[in-house]
Amino acid sequence: MPLEIVTIPCLSDNYAFLAHDAVSGNTALIDAPESGPILSELERLGWGLSHVLLTHHHFDHVDGLPAILEQHPATVIGAAADAHRLPPLDQQVNDGDSFEIGGEPVLVLDVSGHTLGHIAFHMPQSAVVFTADSLMAMGCGRLFEGTAPQMWESLCKLSALPDDTLVCSGHEYTQSNAKFALTVDPGNSALQKRVAEIDSTRAAQQPTVPSTLALEKATNPFLRAADPAIQAHLGMAGAEPAKIFAEIRARKDRF
Repeated sequence: MPLEIVTIPCLSDNYAFLAHDAVSGNTALIDAPESGPILSELERLGWGLSHVLLTHHHFDHVDGLPAILEQHPATVIGAAADAHRLPPLDQQVNDGDSFEIGGEPVLVLDVSGHTLGHIAFHMPQSAVVFTADSLMAMGCGRLFEGTAPQMWESLCKLSALPDDTLVCSGHEYTQSNAKFALTVDPGNSALQKRVAEIDSTRAAQQPTVPSTLALEKATNPFLRAADPAIQAHLGMAGAEPAKIFAEIRARKDRF
């Protein structure tokens, strides 16, 4: 059976996620922006925590952890490269490592760019990847520590996953990301349709996260740097995709 995925809104625009295996009862929390909503959801569902998976060190992904662990002792897993600034880890992992939750393998992907040592967790049997602030719905994270080529490599790694993969990213930035996307990919009919759907979803105060990788590949300009229409629109026809990505990221930073 695939893991049951629960999306938990936190803070003003963050998301945490629960991944629950009904057979074993194992439940993993992915990121801990704040404790209150997460503890409330665990109580509502009647679940305990077996694991906490941390994607990166930023406060809005880890600050809720101490209060959560007080009520739900769990194995805390995060990147070895980020261990010096993460909360104390029970297990340090690197790119290419794997471990199990409820008998399902969890694959670790280094997706540095937003930060150095940022990781994603891919659960192939459940067709889900937890990307936090690397690949985001209609966007990607700002390059606070890494370089544009680094982030492009990370996005290529994620875009190589199966199209039906559910992308669980860390923030509700989708509507503003969509407005920007129209400025670099205005002729994309799939994008135009998605923008209308996003506006409707947000008007109903519903989350736009998770999305699917197929949808991101069709509409997210940060994954589409090799698209000739985008290259032409930017006046960079034939340029290397990594350079196109860097231009798109720079434009988004100024948007």
